[in-house]
Amino acid sequence: MNMPVSMSGIARLECFASIHVTGADAGIFLQAQLTSDFDSLRHDQARLTGYCSAKGRLQASFIGWKQGDADVILLCSADLVAATVKRLSMFVLRLKCRLADASAQWPVFGLAGSSVGDLLGPSTAWERREVAQGTVVRLPDANGHALAVFLPRPDQSAALSDAPTLSQDEWRWLQVSSGVPFIQAKTADLFVPQMINLELLGGVDFQKGCYPGQEVVARSQYRGSLKRRMFLFDCDAAAAAGQEVFASEDPGQPAGVVVNAAAHPRSVGSSMLAEVKLSELQRGSLHLGDPKGPPLVRRELPYAVPLLSSQAA
Repeated sequence: MNMPVSMSGIARLECFASIHVTGADAGIFLQAQLTSDFDSLRHDQARLTGYCSAKGRLQASFIGWKQGDADVILLCSADLVAATVKRLSMFVLRLKCRLADASAQWPVFGLAGSSVGDLLGPSTAWERREVAQGTVVRLPDANGHALAVFLPRPDQSAALSDAPTLSQDEWRWLQVSSGVPFIQAKTADLFVPQMINLELLGGVDFQKGCYPGQEVVARSQYRGSLKRRMFLFDCDAAAAAGQEVFASEDPGQPAGVVVNAAAHPRSVGSSMLAEVKLSELQRGSLHLGDPKGPPLVRRELPYAVPLLSSQAA
């Protein structure tokens, strides 16, 4: 099923929402809440980051960047935006900071293939740039395709009307293939950041100050106790975030869970990012939904994932 696919164009991403963080203390607030270092973030950069519970489990994940002098834009899964804005707002207290769902003002579009270069020119992953039409953030490549998210200015909503059109599902398949995960409602509170490779993608800073769950995240890193990681798989069946994965050698309990999934654009089945026990990669087979369910076929991620682990986390 891992057949060559060529895609280029623009897709409206209703699966993503934008959060506008405003006020003089926006950066200070986010520095104390998220896993990435926002103090060192330049205006020409974007960053993957996470928001954890006190137990170190991800409640949401974001692409974030500084917008203007003090404001910050965070992109997250649309099914988490209301709960995330409400929960983060509880901790603003006396800081000069306000969070709001800004999806109506800044809808999110995905760019793929030559459409990225047409708008952005030469670029590298996690570069953020203001162009005449709006804000563009370059993402890691997927299957040889350039990938980006684009937030048009309010008066530029038709700026790319001449670009080829992609479906949201096509763009999501490329996003899954890039190995960049996003927490959705069905996977909130399931993963320590390293379980979905967030630190391998620059989404965790181990030198910054405290944030919710920081001790748990640091302990998982420095004790070498992590025994679950996220990998890329194909499957000849539909898959969905939150669906359980089972191992043939230990069928009595789930061996993992689907983080993100998307239908393959040119064949039957789907591709998925799934968090699984490292021990089950070395023996037997993995199956979707049931020990006798459709088998998973592992694909290579665009980055290396540590496979060695010591004691259970």
